[in-house]
Amino acid sequence: VQLQASGGGLVQAGGSLRLTCAVSGLTVSRYAMGWFRQAPGQEREFVAAINGNGGNAYYADSVKGRFTISRDNAKNTVYLQMNSLKLEDTAAYYCATHKTAFALGFRASALYHYWGQGTLVTVSS
Repeated sequence: VQLQASGGGLVQAGGSLRLTCAVSGLTVSRYAMGWFRQAPGQEREFVAAINGNGGNAYYADSVKGRFTISRDNAKNTVYLQMNSLKLEDTAAYYCATHKTAFALGFRASALYHYWGQGTLVTVSS
């Protein structure tokens, strides 16, 4: 199983980026998917999750209203659209597959079993 995250980069505050997570080796529709991030010197934190059929999405309070998680199961791909980026959004972003289709306990990283390598997002002033 491989998760390939891409789309990170340098963006000015207020700008937008779209992250992509391409998954191979499993059928993504059977699993909820999540995005986490880790800033330098900080612990990894939950950002967003979406259940297997895309019908429900969940967000950290810090990104609610600015970020949107979506998925295209036909392409085995998950996206994170990030708008109105803030300096505090600077971090390495990781996608991960949840152990179930229903995103139960979606904030807990221990419930995700496969992880991508991370893509770096840097927001400048």
